[in-house]
Amino acid sequence: MRALLQRVTEAEVRVEGEVVGKSGPGLLILICAMAGDSEATAARLAAKVAKLRIFKDGQGKMNLSVRDIGGSALVVSQFTLAADLRGNRPGFSTAAPPDQGDRLYQHFSTCLAAEGVPVANGRFGADMAVSLTNDGPVTIWIDTDQL
Repeated sequence: MRALLQRVTEAEVRVEGEVVGKSGPGLLILICAMAGDSEATAARLAAKVAKLRIFKDGQGKMNLSVRDIGGSALVVSQFTLAADLRGNRPGFSTAAPPDQGDRLYQHFSTCLAAEGVPVANGRFGADMAVSLTNDGPVTIWIDTDQL
Protein backbone atom coordinates (compact mmCIF):
# COMPACT_ATOMS: atom_id res chain seq x y z
CA MET A 1 0.00 0.00 0.00
CA ARG A 2 1.00 3.58 -0.47
CA ALA A 3 0.01 6.46 1.76
CA LEU A 4 0.63 10.17 1.78
CA LEU A 5 0.25 11.61 5.29
CA GLN A 6 -0.29 15.30 5.86
CA ARG A 7 -0.22 16.74 9.35
CA VAL A 8 -3.25 19.03 9.52
CA THR A 9 -5.05 21.37 11.85
CA GLU A 10 -8.23 20.48 9.94
CA ALA A 11 -9.34 18.61 6.82
CA GLU A 12 -12.59 17.71 5.14
CA VAL A 13 -13.84 15.88 2.09
CA ARG A 14 -16.97 16.71 0.11
CA VAL A 15 -18.91 14.67 -2.42
CA GLU A 16 -21.37 16.63 -4.57
CA GLY A 17 -21.07 19.56 -2.14
CA GLU A 18 -21.89 17.50 0.96
CA VAL A 19 -19.28 17.01 3.70
CA VAL A 20 -18.84 13.24 4.06
CA GLY A 21 -15.83 13.30 6.39
CA LYS A 22 -13.81 15.75 8.44
CA SER A 23 -10.95 15.66 10.87
CA GLY A 24 -8.46 17.70 12.75
CA PRO A 25 -6.14 18.31 14.33
CA GLY A 26 -4.41 15.16 13.17
CA LEU A 27 -3.79 13.57 9.79
CA LEU A 28 -5.15 13.64 6.29
CA ILE A 29 -4.22 10.25 4.83
CA LEU A 30 -4.40 9.71 1.08
CA ILE A 31 -4.17 5.95 0.53
CA CYS A 32 -3.84 3.53 -2.37
CA ALA A 33 -3.99 -0.26 -2.30
CA MET A 34 -1.55 -1.80 -4.75
CA ALA A 35 -1.96 -5.07 -6.64
CA GLY A 36 -0.84 -7.88 -4.35
CA ASP A 37 -1.60 -6.07 -1.08
CA SER A 38 -3.48 -7.91 1.66
CA GLU A 39 -5.33 -7.30 4.90
CA ALA A 40 -2.02 -7.90 6.70
CA THR A 41 -0.44 -5.11 4.64
CA ALA A 42 -3.25 -2.72 5.59
CA ALA A 43 -2.98 -3.65 9.28
CA ARG A 44 0.80 -3.16 9.27
CA LEU A 45 0.43 0.26 7.64
CA ALA A 46 -2.25 1.32 10.13
CA ALA A 47 -0.02 0.33 13.05
CA LYS A 48 2.89 2.31 11.58
CA VAL A 49 0.75 5.41 11.00
CA ALA A 50 -0.73 5.32 14.52
CA LYS A 51 2.78 5.24 16.06
CA LEU A 52 4.58 7.62 13.69
CA ARG A 53 5.99 10.50 15.75
CA ILE A 54 5.44 13.57 13.57
CA PHE A 55 3.70 15.93 16.02
CA LYS A 56 5.51 18.47 18.19
CA ASP A 57 6.14 17.87 21.87
CA GLY A 58 6.50 20.60 24.52
CA GLN A 59 9.99 21.44 23.25
CA GLY A 60 8.82 21.78 19.63
CA LYS A 61 10.41 18.49 18.50
CA MET A 62 8.53 15.96 16.37
CA ASN A 63 8.24 13.39 19.12
CA LEU A 64 4.51 12.59 19.43
CA SER A 65 2.15 10.38 17.44
CA VAL A 66 -1.40 11.18 16.36
CA ARG A 67 -2.53 8.97 19.26
CA ASP A 68 -0.32 10.86 21.72
CA ILE A 69 -1.94 14.19 20.84
CA GLY A 70 -5.49 12.77 20.86
CA GLY A 71 -5.75 13.57 17.14
CA SER A 72 -7.94 12.07 14.45
CA ALA A 73 -7.52 11.01 10.83
CA LEU A 74 -9.39 11.65 7.61
CA VAL A 75 -8.69 8.72 5.28
CA VAL A 76 -9.29 9.28 1.55
CA SER A 77 -8.79 6.68 -1.17
CA GLN A 78 -6.53 7.87 -3.98
CA PHE A 79 -5.62 5.35 -6.67
CA THR A 80 -3.48 7.95 -8.44
CA LEU A 81 -0.74 7.28 -5.87
CA ALA A 82 -0.07 4.19 -8.03
CA ALA A 83 0.84 6.36 -11.04
CA ASP A 84 3.44 4.96 -13.43
CA LEU A 85 5.10 7.99 -14.99
CA ARG A 86 7.33 6.42 -17.64
CA GLY A 87 5.43 8.25 -20.38
CA ASN A 88 3.56 11.54 -20.44
CA ARG A 89 0.23 9.96 -19.56
CA PRO A 90 0.19 8.23 -16.16
CA GLY A 91 -0.77 4.57 -15.99
CA PHE A 92 -2.46 3.01 -12.99
CA SER A 93 -2.19 -0.71 -13.70
CA THR A 94 -0.25 -1.34 -10.47
CA ALA A 95 -3.20 -0.19 -8.33
CA ALA A 96 -5.36 -2.91 -6.86
CA PRO A 97 -8.61 -3.63 -8.74
CA PRO A 98 -11.50 -1.50 -7.40
CA ASP A 99 -13.17 -4.24 -5.32
CA GLN A 100 -9.88 -5.17 -3.63
CA GLY A 101 -8.90 -1.50 -3.28
CA ASP A 102 -12.16 -0.65 -1.53
CA ARG A 103 -11.89 -3.65 0.80
CA LEU A 104 -8.31 -2.79 1.79
CA TYR A 105 -9.13 0.92 2.16
CA GLN A 106 -11.94 0.02 4.57
CA HIS A 107 -9.73 -2.49 6.38
CA PHE A 108 -6.97 0.11 6.82
CA SER A 109 -9.51 2.53 8.34
CA THR A 110 -10.85 -0.15 10.68
CA CYS A 111 -7.32 -1.10 11.79
CA LEU A 112 -6.35 2.55 12.35
CA ALA A 113 -9.46 3.03 14.52
CA ALA A 114 -8.54 -0.13 16.44
CA GLU A 115 -5.14 1.50 17.10
CA GLY A 116 -6.99 4.24 18.99
CA VAL A 117 -7.22 6.90 16.27
CA PRO A 118 -10.70 8.29 15.51
CA VAL A 119 -11.24 7.91 11.75
CA ALA A 120 -13.44 9.69 9.21
CA ASN A 121 -13.52 8.61 5.58
CA GLY A 122 -14.05 9.87 2.10
CA ARG A 123 -16.16 7.82 -0.31
CA PHE A 124 -14.31 5.20 -2.33
CA GLY A 125 -14.54 5.76 -6.07
CA ALA A 126 -16.36 9.09 -5.77
CA ASP A 127 -15.28 12.40 -7.26
CA MET A 128 -14.19 14.10 -4.05
CA ALA A 129 -13.15 17.63 -3.13
CA VAL A 130 -10.58 17.54 -0.32
CA SER A 131 -9.57 20.63 1.63
CA LEU A 132 -7.04 20.93 4.41
CA THR A 133 -4.98 23.27 6.47
CA ASN A 134 -1.52 21.74 6.44
CA ASP A 135 0.35 22.04 9.74
CA GLY A 136 4.07 22.66 9.35
CA PRO A 137 3.82 21.75 6.54
CA VAL A 138 4.61 18.13 7.32
CA THR A 139 4.02 15.61 4.53
CA ILE A 140 5.25 12.00 4.74
CA TRP A 141 5.24 9.35 1.98
CA ILE A 142 4.95 5.69 3.00
CA ASP A 143 5.22 2.68 0.71
CA THR A 144 4.76 -0.61 2.55
CA ASP A 145 7.28 -2.23 0.18
CA GLN A 146 9.87 -0.10 1.96
CA LEU A 147 8.83 -0.91 5.55
